[in-house]
Amino acid sequence: MTNAPLWQPGGGPLADIDAAYDNVLAIGDAPRWAARWQEQAETFRAGMAASGRAQLDIAYADGPRHRYDLFLPEGRTARGTAVFVHGGYWRAFDKSVWSHLAAALVAAGFRVALPSYTLCPGARIAGITREIARFVDHLAGTCEGPIRLCGHSAGGHLVTRMLCADAPIAPATAARITRVLSISGVHDLRPLVNTHMNAALRLDAGEAATESPALLAPRPGARLMCCAGGGELPEFRRQNLLLANIWHGLGAWTEAVEIAGRHHFDVIEALLDPAGAPFNWLAANDQPSITGNQT
Repeated sequence: MTNAPLWQPGGGPLADIDAAYDNVLAIGDAPRWAARWQEQAETFRAGMAASGRAQLDIAYADGPRHRYDLFLPEGRTARGTAVFVHGGYWRAFDKSVWSHLAAALVAAGFRVALPSYTLCPGARIAGITREIARFVDHLAGTCEGPIRLCGHSAGGHLVTRMLCADAPIAPATAARITRVLSISGVHDLRPLVNTHMNAALRLDAGEAATESPALLAPRPGARLMCCAGGGELPEFRRQNLLLANIWHGLGAWTEAVEIAGRHHFDVIEALLDPAGAPFNWLAANDQPSITGNQT
């Protein structure tokens, strides 16, 4: 992995807030990407099921989308549980599109869980936060060991939300979350209030503030890496640096990295690269005790 130069601020206000957050417009050929993800996910899922290492459509609550898939490493003992929360601007996709992103983590000895959640406008973002919290609490009650969280785009928002001091999860669950990786996460929701997508999100100024990790305090001992592609829209590169910078000043261990040449759709392949910094950081062995801003 080669790190790209980090984002630099522009000279004026955003001329088009919708275009600033429209990855489909910026990258194009979105159907091709979705079809590719779906094919890779189905192939991986079938292989894991054939080997008896896939547990599919497990309920974590009562809603129709309150389901997750769990993929198991070889052998009886896992190093812990890693979670991938999908993106799609809280409005699209489900767990089945992303199964293949578990492959490298499973090979590294982790159980990997991928949840679905209720999509907007069927839920508001604050409600989705509570759903993911309920999922992580459920997972903590069924799986032993440390928990690592990772999410992409809207999923990056949701996993960093779990790292906030006011996250609606049990204290015992929070204590087991040892590392969080946000890939192209949206950490300040306030700009989205003025986008056309807000017709589905239904964000108001109050919810945008109370659901923005960048405006909230990290939990003591928080360990966070923010990762984005060097070829992403400037707003995503800005959001990537934003949370790492703010939380570092509030006592968290943070790091922000960019992957040269990657855009919003292919940057998630960092989870499949055992030689890359994001994967290595997420899968690293934790020391028994952690102090200060040390890896």
